[in-house]
Amino acid sequence: MRLSKSDFLLMRRSILAICASVAISTVVLYSSGKYAEKAQRDFHSAQSMGNDARNRLTAAHEDQKNMSIYADEYGALIDRKIIGDDQRLDWMEGLEKLRRQNLVTDFRYSIAPQRIYAPQPPISSGNFDIHFSGMKLQFDLLHEAQLVNFFAALRSQIKGRYQLEGCALQRVGDANTPASISAHLKAECSGGWITLKNRNVQP
Repeated sequence: MRLSKSDFLLMRRSILAICASVAISTVVLYSSGKYAEKAQRDFHSAQSMGNDARNRLTAAHEDQKNMSIYADEYGALIDRKIIGDDQRLDWMEGLEKLRRQNLVTDFRYSIAPQRIYAPQPPISSGNFDIHFSGMKLQFDLLHEAQLVNFFAALRSQIKGRYQLEGCALQRVGDANTPASISAHLKAECSGGWITLKNRNVQP
């Protein structure tokens, strides 16, 4: 079969049409693939943003809950005068009130100047500096229970936080000495008042 010139023209047009169709199809397929990839990326991005928003909302709810809890605790510490300045005068007045209650035969005390407290092992104190005012006490006692009662009254009646480190007891006098004449025990106790100062609060 012989092809004429007109046949070649028709075939060329068909071939060009097929090539154009293939090219258009290729472009459409490529564009569709890119669009699908972009849509997938947008979906993952939107999903990630949604998760982040949910996480932030959950964290905000937790922060609000914690702020309510810690605000009450913070207020209680301020009320007990654990947070704030050295309460030396209040401590001294409280000790004199205890003296008038005759919980022990007699006692003497000395309060050292306040200093920065470095607990061992170290602890995290957040935004607070821990201060310590050392206080030593010497007691004249009739029996050991007086010492226990004294420190129970100190903790319940004086605002603040007294940290007892230890006591040394010594028996004095004769076992036959009447209690009305002399104390039977002497005790020396050491410890100190702990106060917290917020670094973010200007003096």
